[in-house]
Amino acid sequence: MRSKLFVPGSRPALFAKALASDADMLSLDLEDAVAEADKQAARMQVAALLRDAPHRAADKQMVVRVNAWNTAAWEADLRAILPLDIDLLNLPKIESAEQLRQAVAEIEAIEVRLPSRRAIGLLVNIETPRALRHAAAIAKAHPRVRGLQLGLGDLFEPHGIRRDDLRNVHTSQYALRLAAAEAGVFAYDAAFPGLDDEAGFRAEAEAARALGYLGKSCVHPRQVAWANAVFAPSIGEIEAARRTVDAAERAGEGAFAVDGRMVDAPFLARARAVLALAERGRA
Repeated sequence: MRSKLFVPGSRPALFAKALASDADMLSLDLEDAVAEADKQAARMQVAALLRDAPHRAADKQMVVRVNAWNTAAWEADLRAILPLDIDLLNLPKIESAEQLRQAVAEIEAIEVRLPSRRAIGLLVNIETPRALRHAAAIAKAHPRVRGLQLGLGDLFEPHGIRRDDLRNVHTSQYALRLAAAEAGVFAYDAAFPGLDDEAGFRAEAEAARALGYLGKSCVHPRQVAWANAVFAPSIGEIEAARRTVDAAERAGEGAFAVDGRMVDAPFLARARAVLALAERGRA
């Protein structure tokens, strides 16, 4: 999923445009992008969209970012969203494994009353110093966690950490990526606030790609093309992946050699992931 486009739940006029975009995922936002007075209306508008499920026809993965687990809007968000067809529930402001488990318990208390129970996967935001310090424990706290998402705005701005210094960005990306790797979940890169700063967006995205991030969040449709370009596999990567998969089919189980290097299960898994991403990019 190379690109994830944020769409404020309070702006239904943007829904159709987002569905027609080239974003691999859409993230309908009930949290930071929605004013307090608009949260109920946003919740209803997002629920109405999801009931019609146009994202399936558009071949989009769908994420909903709900309000934080310790806010007044949390339970209402869950009751509106959990019965509906989404791929991931995005949890903000989680800072510890204990908070994650508490949030899951509250999610499951609502799910158990639904006609059809479906354990929706969780994308957990890591957006405070404490959360970054506990990121691996958070990711391992429950099997429903599918990925960790870096939130550099919340992580940097309150503490005067300069985002235009890529060393700061890379240090945070590296820490989150290792935490995700320890837990066996994916890592997703932060949204970039500069709507016209393609160079800045690409610099962060390229650093994330080099660390094995899945993709980058976008706050404007023009950023989607930048993310898709950075995270798309190159022709050389696709050809190497295809040679690896073909060699695996000939060799059967165990290690084998491709292009003068030994290949085993982790390399084969990566090659298959590259081919799957390339196939999606052609769709």
